[in-house]
Amino acid sequence: MEFNLFMAVIIGIAILLFLILKLRIHAFIALLIGSIAVGLIAGLDANQIINTIQTGMGGTLGFVATVVGLGAIFGGILEASGGAKTIANFMISKFGLKRAPSAMVVSGFLIAIPVFFDVAFIILVPMMYALQRKTGKSLLLYAIPLLAGLAITHAFIPPTPGPIAVADIIGVDLGWVILMGFIAGIPTALIAGLWFGKRISKKIFVAAPEEIEEENHPELPPIGQTLSIIGLPIVLILLNTIVAAGTFGITNPLVLNTIALIGHPFSALIIANLLAWYFFGLRKGFTKDQLLKISTKSLAPAGTIILLTGAGGVFKQVLTDTGAGELLATSLSDAGIPILAFAFISAAIVRIVQGSSTVAMITAAGLVSPLLANTSLAPLELACMVIAIASGASIFSHVNDSGFWLVGQYLGITEKQTFKSWTIMTTILAFTGVITVSIVYILV
Repeated sequence: MEFNLFMAVIIGIAILLFLILKLRIHAFIALLIGSIAVGLIAGLDANQIINTIQTGMGGTLGFVATVVGLGAIFGGILEASGGAKTIANFMISKFGLKRAPSAMVVSGFLIAIPVFFDVAFIILVPMMYALQRKTGKSLLLYAIPLLAGLAITHAFIPPTPGPIAVADIIGVDLGWVILMGFIAGIPTALIAGLWFGKRISKKIFVAAPEEIEEENHPELPPIGQTLSIIGLPIVLILLNTIVAAGTFGITNPLVLNTIALIGHPFSALIIANLLAWYFFGLRKGFTKDQLLKISTKSLAPAGTIILLTGAGGVFKQVLTDTGAGELLATSLSDAGIPILAFAFISAAIVRIVQGSSTVAMITAAGLVSPLLANTSLAPLELACMVIAIASGASIFSHVNDSGFWLVGQYLGITEKQTFKSWTIMTTILAFTGVITVSIVYILV
């Protein structure tokens, strides 16, 4: 029986990777087929498999679909209004040219909260070009810190889709994940972004392409307004988490109920969307029809992430229903392998083999979640597990990752240079992130 369960998991993952890598089948379908294969080999009958798919998909998407959809619309309106450039311009004006790399890493860190990684990078590319022309230094001095800031937030800090999906599959409050994401993100940004950016820019000189000029966005939103609206949902979610933990000793039912309502990710993001719709939209001259089109367009990439996350929930449910997850947990415990290390390694393997950080996060979360069923981990320890998975899913971006080609194309560097800069940066990011959460995990 135990051998069958082990083989079910191994064959299921092998089928998943074969379908994605060899047959180029979309990861959503591949995850479902892999889940069905695990169920069949483990001995589930047809009705059990169908029920498992429905339970896993429905249980996961009830939360994730709402949060990812609201986050995507919020990011779309911010992008259209020029809010991302507002933050970058402000940071550079405050930090100055000498400390522009620091400005870029902070800008990336903040902008990736509401805006998807690739969109945010493309928006800020002209600013990097302008900085390189002004200073004459390597473009990598500004690009690597920006990319590190974007990648860290994209992987570590909700309401970006990856950590939302992993947190939901594992079963941890988003407030704890946000807190742990910031704790792990700061040293990671300093090492992978600033330290490595400075180091690699001395070895590889890259000039900005002359034919692309910096774009000027008319009437950018004010910086105070922009940061306030971006930060509001995060503050509300964290406040709810802290109050729910009893930190402030609040006992008034009305106050607790109000904070619980406005501090839930659903409500917090709805409030942020309404503020963005008015201040970034109507007040900036956008018509209601234009805002509707922006909102609709922004949901397109969100749909893929939502379905992928649902399929990841199915994979988790199959492992739970077959007992494979419990068997894996027992085996890891007997072998002396910590669950945190397994979380990182499993995400890293899937990431390196098939390229997509989102698929790696969701697959690893599906593997890890059943292992936590009989444990009594504190919320902060579970949040460490989320960041460990996110770190592993960020490692060693190479030719099978679209981000590798996006970065190389916009920076105008060769594949070899992309490996030496972007790929190494993502690897440093991964190890710094997991080392940081490991320290916190041990100390908790």
